[in-house]
Parts: sequence; C-alpha cells; structure tokens
Amino acid sequence: MEKQRTQQPDTALGSVNLLVFLYKWRLYLIAVVVLAVVGSSVASFLIEEKFKSVVVMFAAPQHSIGEQFYEETKNKDLLEYGEKEDAERLLQILNSDRIRSRIIEKYDLWTHYEIPRETQGAYTLMQKEYNGNVSSRLTKFGSIEVEVLDKSNTMARDMANDIAYLTDSVSNQMRNQRALDAFEYAKSSLEQVQDEIRAMEDSLSVLYAAGVYDFTTQIEGLNEQYATATSEGRSKQADQLAEKMSEISGYANRYNKLTNLLEAAYDREAILKKRYDLMRIDATSKLPSTFVVDYAAASDKKAYPVRWLIVVMSVVSAFIFAVIAILVVENIRQLRTEGRI
Repeated sequence: MEKQRTQQPDTALGSVNLLVFLYKWRLYLIAVVVLAVVGSSVASFLIEEKFKSVVVMFAAPQHSIGEQFYEETKNKDLLEYGEKEDAERLLQILNSDRIRSRIIEKYDLWTHYEIPRETQGAYTLMQKEYNGNVSSRLTKFGSIEVEVLDKSNTMARDMANDIAYLTDSVSNQMRNQRALDAFEYAKSSLEQVQDEIRAMEDSLSVLYAAGVYDFTTQIEGLNEQYATATSEGRSKQADQLAEKMSEISGYANRYNKLTNLLEAAYDREAILKKRYDLMRIDATSKLPSTFVVDYAAASDKKAYPVRWLIVVMSVVSAFIFAVIAILVVENIRQLRTEGRI
C-alpha cells in the first residue's frame, strides 16, 4: 500500500512537470506548429495532383481449349476462375517489360512525364516514374487489382484499361506461340505418317495389279478349289490352280508386311490427326485469359496528394522534434548550471 501511494504522487508530479514544461515553452511550440501548418500547406499545394483509376480482374485457368472439344473426358472447366498460381503468373505478365514498353510508347510517356530520352539514366528514371504511377497487386480474394495514377483522369482510366487489355493479349500470344510450336510438330508428324501410308498404298497397288488382293482369303479359296479338282480327277485344272497358288505365294511376305505396317500406320494417323486438330484450336483460339470484374472509370476526385494528412503528419513531426530539441537544450543548460560541463 505504501509503495502504491508513493508511485501515485510520482506519476501525478510527472504529469504536472510535463504540463509546466509545455506551458513554459508554449510560445515556441505554438510558433513551431504554426510554421509547420503553413509550410506543409504550401508544400502540399505545390505537389502535382493526380487522379486514380482501378481495374479489378480475375485470372482465367490456362487449360487446353482443343482438349475440351476432342477429349471424351473433360477434367477442367474453361469457365471456372483461375487458382492463385494462375493469378501469380498473370501478375508476372502484367508487370513485365512487354506491357510497360507498349504503354510507354502508346501514351508517349517520355513527353508526358517530361523525361528526355537522350539524358543519362533516362530509362531508369522512366521505370521509376512508371512504377510510381502504375501498381498491381494480388488481393485476398484472389483477384488482381491494377491502379494507375496520373494528372489526367481520362489518361489514368485509359492506361488502366489498356494494361488489362494488353495483359490478356500478351498472355494469349504466349499461349498461342507455345501451342503453335506443338501444332507444327504435330503437323510434321502427321504429314510424315501420311507420306508413309501413301508409299505403302502405292506398293499395295502394285500387288493388286498382280492379282493379289487378300492373300489369306485367296490362298484358302484356291487351296479348296485345288483339292476339289484333284479329288475329281481334273488334273489340268489342278495344275493351273497349283501354279496360281505358287505365283501368289511369292508375294506373301511382302503383302503381309505391308498390310501389318499399313494397319499400324492408320492407327498412328488417327491419333496424330486428333492431336493435330487439338493443337490447331489451341494455336488459333483467342479465349480471354482474364475475367475483368471492374473496368477503370475516369475519377472526378483527386487521389493524391492527401493534403490534410500531409499537414497533420508535418505538425505532429514538428511538435515532437521541437519537444526533443527543447529537452536537449534544457538538459545542457542544467548540466552547465551544475558545473558538469
């Protein structure tokens, strides 16, 4: 109890001393606050005003479109929203130099930001200015939010919408290019098999011209006729049938090999044709890579600078700095009075 009673007067005394201290230096503190208000107000009005436009979009899943048409079992839905990984990949494209360069050239940001190209470090300055005005982030809902600041509200709107459009366009180009490479490989493989099939069909045509249409069936038929002719004593006919079977048998290996290879080639052609059609759709399709929830609109109210916040932060900072400076001065004065310095 005694300790508590001792602490309470000390606390009260400290509060009184602080109030006395502030009152003693009130004029100085008031002057600092007034100067901070005036200075920060003037400075805030010298800062260029900027408007903000925002685009919100979701990433679309990067599934094979051709697969949806040609595969019997569909494991993915083209209409579903993308996962976090899809959004992160799209975010990388959005922040890529391909998007940045197109926006800079389309809107002539060198002139708009007043950065001469010929100056040393111009591209570094442009990138810094661009990144200061254009930002994108992944929200907690899995969407991507693109923010654009500019002194022109219409330009901020147009830039934000074009960034969303170009992101979708570049994503499609990358996907189509990858699918085009696969399509070209599927095309060459299909053409190769079709050339092999034509060559084997030409070889079979030669056998057809020689009278070999279906070796197994023909041999079975001739053998049956030969047995009948022999049993009936028709030796001349039996000799002719034997000669015919001997002639056909000379083509047996070649015919069987060609028919087996041709059957396998037809199977490969069917598979490759399916892959060819699938890749062709993937290489030429233009399905969106994004689902835009909100397109950017021209803002009718500036977003930067927030002048009242600048003034408040400046006043608070100036007040705290002034109090610290006074405390330092007071302590030095007291130490001199005590002869310690």
